[in-house]
Amino acid sequence: MKAKIFKKYAEQISNHFELGEGEIFQKSKRRDIVDARQLLYYMCSNRPMRLRYIQEYMKQNGYDIAHSSILHGIDVVKKRLVQDEDYEWLISKVKDECVIH
Repeated sequence: MKAKIFKKYAEQISNHFELGEGEIFQKSKRRDIVDARQLLYYMCSNRPMRLRYIQEYMKQNGYDIAHSSILHGIDVVKKRLVQDEDYEWLISKVKDECVIH
């Protein structure tokens, strides 16, 4: 079940950031890709999804990441939410699009 949710979040976030399929899992420091990845961590952690699961699903998609990096990404999004009201809209939109029946 959690893998399905992860996949759906990754697809929707990639669409909103106008990233190609799988770009979110590329080893890249390009700002839009990093922002999308960090948002993915945040969305999954608030589902709630354990960090270990997030880490494993990222690895299954070719992106090996440490727990500390996931936590950092989540913190970055939390700070951004306070500063940028568009992020709150984006999170709400992704949640609505990712309703799993």
